[in-house]
Order: sequence, then C-alpha cells, then structure tokens
Amino acid sequence: MAQPRISAYLPPDIDPTKAPLAFGRRALPKLNEELQSPELLTQQRALMALCDLVHDPEKVYEAIALGFLDNLKTLLVHHDQTVQQKTTEVLSIMALHSIGRQGLIQSGVISALTGLLDDPVDICRKNTHQIFDMMAKLPEGAGGVLQAGLIPPLVLKLKTELDEIQELILDTLSNCLRVEVSEALAAGAVTVLKEKLSHPSTAIRRKAAWVLLEISSHAEGKIAVCEEGVIPVLVSLLEDTQPEVRVNTTGALMFAAVTPQGRSSAMGAEAIPPLLKLVAEETSKARLNAIKTLTLLAELPEGRQTLLDHRDTFQRCLHDPSEAVQRAAQIAITVIEWKP
Repeated sequence: MAQPRISAYLPPDIDPTKAPLAFGRRALPKLNEELQSPELLTQQRALMALCDLVHDPEKVYEAIALGFLDNLKTLLVHHDQTVQQKTTEVLSIMALHSIGRQGLIQSGVISALTGLLDDPVDICRKNTHQIFDMMAKLPEGAGGVLQAGLIPPLVLKLKTELDEIQELILDTLSNCLRVEVSEALAAGAVTVLKEKLSHPSTAIRRKAAWVLLEISSHAEGKIAVCEEGVIPVLVSLLEDTQPEVRVNTTGALMFAAVTPQGRSSAMGAEAIPPLLKLVAEETSKARLNAIKTLTLLAELPEGRQTLLDHRDTFQRCLHDPSEAVQRAAQIAITVIEWKP
C-alpha cells in the first residue's frame, strides 16, 4: 500500500516570508542571540533564516565557531513543534557539509537527537534520521551512533516507521554494521531484515539486502544469517525484477556461502540455476558476485557435479570486458574441474 509523503510544510499560522533577513557580518551573531530569545516568534523566524543561510558551507563553519550547536541542541526539546521541526531541519542541512558533520559529531548532537525517535511529528523524525544517515557516512559518525546505543532502537523502528524513514534507517545501519554487528544481532536485526526482503518497495528490498551483506561480512553475522533461514529468501530474490536488488542479494549470498552451513543452505534452496542465469546475462551487474558464489558452491561435490555441465557459461566470461569477471571465471573453472 502506498504511503503518503512526509510533508515539511509549516502550520498555517507561520509565514516564513515575514522572517526578517539579516545581512553582513552581524547576520549570524544576531541570529544566535535570537535563538535564545524568550519570544517564540523570534525563535521561529531566526530558525527559518538560519535554514537558508546554512546551505552555504562558509556559514556553517561560522555558525559552529559562534556556538550555534549548543543553542540548537537546547531547542531540540522545545515545547513548540515548529521550533523543533526547524531545528532538526537546520541540523540536517548542516550535516550535508563535511564541516557540518564534523561539528555535529564533536558537539554531541547524535546523543541529543535520540529523544526524537518517538516524536509524533513525521518530519521531525525524518530530519533526525537524515542526520543519523549523514553522520554514519563518516567512521567517527558511525562510531558515535554505536556509542549512543542507537542500533537496537533503529532495528526496532524498522518494524513501525514510514517507508521513507525505513530507507534512511537502512542506510544508517549499513554504515554502522560495517564497524560492529553484535548489538544489531542481539536486537534481532537478521529476522527484521529477512522480512524486509519481501517488502513491496524496491528501495527497501535493495537496502535490506545491502545491510545483510554488511552483516554477513562478519563471522558472527554469517552464522546468524544461516540460522535464521535467510538464505532461501535471498535465493528467491536472485530473480527479482530490479537489477539493484539482484546485485545486493548476490553479494549477501556470496558472503553467507563462505561457511559450510551457508553453502549447504544455498544448495538446498537450489541457488545454482538462478545464479547461472545471472552469469549468462552479459549486462548483469550481479555477474561477478554470482560467479564467486558459484565458485563457493563448486567446493561441494554435488555443486561441482552440477556445474561441470555448465563450464561453457564460465568459458564465455573469460572474454568479458571486466578483468575482475575474467579472473573470477578462471578461478571458477579451476575449482569446477578440480579432481580429488
């Protein structure tokens, strides 16, 4: 079922066109004073003006130097919804810039935002998750998300949040789980992600497969993916109508098939036919991952026996424009033709 898009429109009683614009060197210092004003309308208008100014990275640098972030963190818990909304918007725009991300990380904004995960206003939550997403793109930002204990609540939010926000959560998790997976596994992330693989949204299926790929790159993650019965679902997605989904799915399957249990599960789910189909598709971006996965399956006697009849598929890949595909195909042929 289609979901309504999250609206960023302000309440009808707020007119941003009446916000006074500040110019010159005193612009940001003046706005910083207005953020601390006891007058609600003054705060609202200052935030609206600030939203325009922080699109400029130089203004972001100046705002951080002037101590804006401390005032903005205070406004995150403001009683007025418009103030909260515009505060999260300012921070989300600042997070688009490298200098902004560094400033937000150093000022502890990640921890300050945790209280907005259950905010009743959709746009506040969306802005919050956009900030987490941008922060997690930096190693220190991903570390900040982990240190703030956000992984378990983010996993839980995947069950209830709007589709737009689920996509942001999956992006955040993909970067954080590259660093550490134990908290996510303890929170039941694999079970939740398994469900998301069947989501009607292409973006959510694609991103869920990517997060599972990151999880499967860790030893304990490989075990969890096998034990939770994810591999048969991944195999079914090898024939997904969307190429991006197939690419991430083959990647996740490849990592999981590194383990004996993973290879056995993939064979039981009859992964070889759809994988061979991907190898034969010259335009498939999933081709390389499919060849590597089949190479792993060829380590099983039954896998090798099946693939002996399809050596020509790999032979054709020896002339592929991609050197990586050529090398992978040569390794696959060597493994398939190996005799004990």
